[in-house]
Amino acid sequence: MAEILLRRAALALTMDDADSALRDVDILVDNGAITDIGQGLATAGTSIDCAGCLATPGLVNTHHHLYQTMTRAVPGGQDALLFGWLRTLYPIWARMGPDHMRVSALTGMAELMLSGCTLTSDHLYLYPNGARLDDTIEAAAGIGMRFHPTRGAMSIGESAGGLPPDALVEDEAAILADCARVVDAFHDPSDGSMCRVGLAPCSPFSVSRELMRDTAILARDKGVMLHTHLAENDEDVAYSLENFGCRPGDYAESLGWTGNDVWHAHCVKLDGREIDLFARTRTGVAHCPCSNCRLGSGIAPLREMRDAGVPVGLGVDGSASNDAGNIAAEARMAMLLQRVRLGADAMSPREALRIATRGGAEVLGRRDCGQIAVGQRADIAIWDMTGVEAAGSWDPAALLLAGPMQVRDLLIEGRHVVSGGRLTTLDLPVHLERHRKLAAGLAL
Repeated sequence: MAEILLRRAALALTMDDADSALRDVDILVDNGAITDIGQGLATAGTSIDCAGCLATPGLVNTHHHLYQTMTRAVPGGQDALLFGWLRTLYPIWARMGPDHMRVSALTGMAELMLSGCTLTSDHLYLYPNGARLDDTIEAAAGIGMRFHPTRGAMSIGESAGGLPPDALVEDEAAILADCARVVDAFHDPSDGSMCRVGLAPCSPFSVSRELMRDTAILARDKGVMLHTHLAENDEDVAYSLENFGCRPGDYAESLGWTGNDVWHAHCVKLDGREIDLFARTRTGVAHCPCSNCRLGSGIAPLREMRDAGVPVGLGVDGSASNDAGNIAAEARMAMLLQRVRLGADAMSPREALRIATRGGAEVLGRRDCGQIAVGQRADIAIWDMTGVEAAGSWDPAALLLAGPMQVRDLLIEGRHVVSGGRLTTLDLPVHLERHRKLAAGLAL
C-alpha cells in the first residue's frame, strides 16, 4: 500500500497517553500504520492537503444493529417503549433474508464512515430465511470498514415465556455450533485486523441462563469477546428481578459475564454497586444516548461510570431505534445529556470525543486503534473546519460543540475511503436505490 502524507493539519487531537494536541502537523501513513508525525515531512506517495482541517483518530462505534437500516421510523413503533417497540418490529424482521442483511450493512457502514467512524461493532441476533453473519462480514470487506461483528442469538420464544416470536429463535446447540464456525472462519486477533468476531446472545429476556453460561465458556475457549444488552430500561430490570431474583449486574456476574473481555450495551439503569462491579472487573459499556432517548429508556450514568473507571465507548444502536447512524452526533448527545443531568461542566467536548475514539477502541480490545501515534493503525478522520458549520468557532478542538458532523476525508488502515465528503469504496446513489427497493418490499 502506497504512502499517504496528510499535510499541514491545522490541529491534530491525538488521544495519545499525553492527550497531545499538535498544531500545523503532518502525519505520514504507510502499509496501514502511522509511521511519522511532525512538520515538513515528505513522501513519494500521495499527499492530502489538510490546511484548515482538524485531524482526529477515527471514531469507534461499539454497538449497532446494522440490519435495522431497513426499518427506520416504522409506524406503530415510533412512540413505544423497548418491549412494545420490539413486538412491533419482530414480524417485519422475520421477512428479511441474506440480501437485506448485506445491503442494510453496507448502508449502515456508509453512514457511519461519513460521520468519521473507522471501526464498528455489529450485534446481529436474528437469522431469518437463510441469513448468516457471513453476509455482513462480506459487506464490511467490500466497503473497507474495520469490523467487529458479533454472532448474536435468541433461543426463548413467546411460547416459552420469552419476548421474540417462535419463528425467530434458534436451537441452542445449533447456535453454539455456528458461533464456533464463524469464529474459526473469520476471527483475526492480530494487530491491524480488519475483522474480529465476538459472541453475543441477544439479552437476558431472549436466551436461557444455560446459553449465556455456555457462550461465555466457548468465547473464552476461542479467545474472543462477549457482548449483550443489559439494564437497558426499567422493564429490563423488572424482568431480571422477577425471573432471576437479582439485578442485571448480579445476573451477569453469576454467569461469567464480567471482565475485560465483556462489554454490555446501554446499562442505563446500573446502580452504584453495579458500576463498582464493572469498574473492578474492567467490564465495558456501549453507551447509546440517542437510542436511549428515542425509546424513553432514560439517561445513563455516564459521568459516574467514567469517574469510577468503567471502560466506556459509544454506540449508535440500531437504526430502528435511533433512527440515525452518525457517531459524531452520538458523541455530541452523550456530552449534552450529562450536562442536562449534572450541569454545564459535567462533560467537555474533548472528553466526549475521547470516549468516541480511544474509549471505544479500548472497550473493543483494540489497543492498536483509537490514537494518532506512531505505530498505531492509520484510522484517521479529517474534519474541514472552514465550512459553514464551524464558521466563527474559536476552538476547533471543540468539534462537538460547533461541528461539522461529517468528515471531509477518512482513512481506514491507510486506505482513503472517504475523499472530499464522498465514499470511494461504494457507489452510494446506486446502492441506496437497491436499499430503498428492499425496504419498500418489507412494508408491503
